[in-house]
Amino acid sequence: MTATARGSEFAVELRSVSKTYRSGPEPVVGLDEVSLGFPRGTFTAIMGPSGSGKSTLLRAAAGLEGIDDGQVLVDGTELGGLKDKELTVLRRERIGFVFQSFNLLPSLTAAQNVALPPKLAGRRPGKAEVLAALASVGLAERAGHRPGELSGGQQQRVAIARALISRPAVVLADEPTGALDTRSGREVLALLRGLADDPGRAVVMVTHDPVSASYADRVVFLTDGHLAGSIDDPTAEQVAARMTSLEALAC
Repeated sequence: MTATARGSEFAVELRSVSKTYRSGPEPVVGLDEVSLGFPRGTFTAIMGPSGSGKSTLLRAAAGLEGIDDGQVLVDGTELGGLKDKELTVLRRERIGFVFQSFNLLPSLTAAQNVALPPKLAGRRPGKAEVLAALASVGLAERAGHRPGELSGGQQQRVAIARALISRPAVVLADEPTGALDTRSGREVLALLRGLADDPGRAVVMVTHDPVSASYADRVVFLTDGHLAGSIDDPTAEQVAARMTSLEALAC
């Protein structure tokens, strides 16, 4: 594996990353020389108008999207020099994923869903390890329940526990509250907020919701594949105002 700055302050860092899609009649810029770091112990929200590059950035940070130029580093390891198998191992061990759809296997219990990633990696996690992951999201007592026996918010919390089982350097969340009611969504956001208090971990969330973004330490804005500023210690009102401005410019 091609390692660089082990011990870096950033759990994930993008250095002059560019990505252009050329499958349509006209090339579409996904990212244009974006340089951005996500420090450990922080919670960052990514926002921008439709087509601004939010999903491209998240996928590039996860090594799920090939880039044209630049570097992506996860936990100090540059992704560009990795073979496919090495990249798969890094994603499995150093990155936790949380999606809008919970992606739980309906036939498995909560505990079995949480244990699945390490099992796929050839490691059998101990019962105490799995229960600790569920306890960290407040669901230790629901370990034996299947997804159909859990609420949407509880299913998303199981998905977060599954993301945490490998003790990742970064948790990447893509619209994690999009399928939840307001109360469940706020519970999930509070949980993500707490995860970022771990000094060894960063949480990065793509969202369209200013209230969700207000849980973060910092909101980073994108437009047309470019960085368009950021807000530290954001309020929902500040985020909404900035988004209104960016959307007006995009029209």
